[in-house]
Amino acid sequence: MKTHLILLTAAAFSAVSTLAIAETTPPATATTHGSSTGTSQNGLRVADKATVALKFVTVKAADFMTSKIIGTNVYNNQNETVGEIVDLVIENGKTITGVVVSVGGFLGMGESYVVLDPATVVLNQKDDTWKAFVDTSKDSLKNAPKFKYSKK
Repeated sequence: MKTHLILLTAAAFSAVSTLAIAETTPPATATTHGSSTGTSQNGLRVADKATVALKFVTVKAADFMTSKIIGTNVYNNQNETVGEIVDLVIENGKTITGVVVSVGGFLGMGESYVVLDPATVVLNQKDDTWKAFVDTSKDSLKNAPKFKYSKK
């Protein structure tokens, strides 16, 4: 029975941030043949085709997929469930800067969302089950600054 502790930091997610995320604004010397380039609401550059050479990544044994942690329960140090990981915030398509956690509520009613710094969350895997731990109380998370999250 192995227990793996992994800090949710940008370094831990470097494999995630390098997965086929291309800068979509063409270089000055590239010809786009009618490609339109603009800026989305979140500030990322968008275009109708990729202009960066494709690269492949080798996934290492210590790496893990975000699909394994989305939906993971979040516990405090007293082993009380305080929320659930629902999403990750990726800044400029490169770096994970936040972990979106649903807190409070019951059966999806009355829940709210907070964004935690990835460096403050510890993941633990035991028998193919992931748990996330934070050093906080239920009340602290309920009173934390809320994040408006539409799940879209």
